[in-house]
Amino acid sequence: MIRLDIFSDPICPWCYIGKTHLDRAMESRAEQPFQVQWHPFQLNPDMPAGGVDRRDYLEQKFGGKDKAVEVYARVTQAAKAAGLEINFEAMQRTPNTLDAHRLIHWAGLEGRQNAVVAALFRAYFRDGKDIGDRVVLAGIAVAAGMDGAMTARLLDSDADRDDLIARDADARTKGLTGVPAFLIAQQYLMSGAQPVAVWQQVIDELLEKQPTLPEA
Repeated sequence: MIRLDIFSDPICPWCYIGKTHLDRAMESRAEQPFQVQWHPFQLNPDMPAGGVDRRDYLEQKFGGKDKAVEVYARVTQAAKAAGLEINFEAMQRTPNTLDAHRLIHWAGLEGRQNAVVAALFRAYFRDGKDIGDRVVLAGIAVAAGMDGAMTARLLDSDADRDDLIARDADARTKGLTGVPAFLIAQQYLMSGAQPVAVWQQVIDELLEKQPTLPEA
């Protein structure tokens, strides 16, 4: 297997779209070489713990309502082309995602990372849930087969907070400025929501380079 490190934030729409493209490419191949690991990158590392009103956030980030509408029109178009439903009207708050990243980390220890990442994207973009809310996060953990009570206790503690913050900072120190970003075999970096066809080509080229075992 070839290691694929993905740097992402569960409130990043392009990360949601990029994951969908990657998933479809992997599903389209009888064999695919990737062992996926998800890593933290907060779009808003200085976000207040309780998050902020989403409308205010977008207008401040993009310099006004009209610009925000323009930017998210492109997101909506790309999501629709990917077959995704994004319900911006249902999204009332922009959360701090550190707890969501902690949940992704714990899910990785149990081999449930992909399921939890997918559930976080759906909860935020489709269902309009506040994924900064620890009750919401514990529910996502349970649905993915994790221990809900244990997850709730961990979320109420400071477990792995410093580690996740340090990993986020380390990625920035090494030059990462945005997500999604995909590091293949710890050597080759691809940025952005790459199309399905690009991932299919990457998979095919990687499979061609792998040595063929002799027949018994």
